Amino acid sequence: MAELIPAVFHWSGGKDSMLALHYVLQQQQFDVRYLLTTVNHGFDRVAMHGVRATLLLEQVNALNIPLIEVRLPEMPDMANYEAAINSVLKKLIAEGINHSIFGDIFLADLKAYREEQLAKIGMKAVFPLWQRNSLEVVKEFIHLGYQTIVVCTKDGLQDFCGRIIDDSFLADLPTDVDPCGENGEFHTFVFDGPILNKPINFKLGEKVFKTFPNPNQSEIPSGYWYIDLIPI
Repeated sequence: MAELIPAVFHWSGGKDSMLALHYVLQQQQFDVRYLLTTVNHGFDRVAMHGVRATLLLEQVNALNIPLIEVRLPEMPDMANYEAAINSVLKKLIAEGINHSIFGDIFLADLKAYREEQLAKIGMKAVFPLWQRNSLEVVKEFIHLGYQTIVVCTKDGLQDFCGRIIDDSFLADLPTDVDPCGENGEFHTFVFDGPILNKPINFKLGEKVFKTFPNPNQSEIPSGYWYIDLIPI
């Protein structure tokens, strides 16, 4: 058997990350040495997704893969974000890790950005789900036995925040929303499934609305709804 290629997995805790990791472990091409996640240091929550870092830790412990947390301020600029990520990745390169794995599906500009940034430091990007059909991806995720909950949605989709993704969820989703939320419509947290050695237990907490400066320089801020998952 060929020796596995050492890699780091850029981990969100959501369904696309989980399915991509499922494939990577199944295909036995890469040795995933670490999961790397950006965490909002002030709130101690996964960046953008808003999941408590304690639940993230439970999740990765159930995967039995070491976690690297990149701690960031609430609204880092791109220069600070890239410096923080590159600082960690350069240390991993020194360990012999030259491949970074992502769960992206079809956002070509994001893929190009990741490849360009990694090339600058001598790493290669890997995309196990690339150009798969979004509906097929999420249906396969469900039918494999994974369970995930929506933890964050754009404004207007708040009724989906706190729902489990299943066939009824997909049936209710507006037709202009990507079934995987690949355009940023929603984010998820996976709490059970085949490659987790135990389910992650939680109860639903408060649902809150937050606004952020619009990345497209619009004067209208971006609004998101978050549901708090409280460990039990």
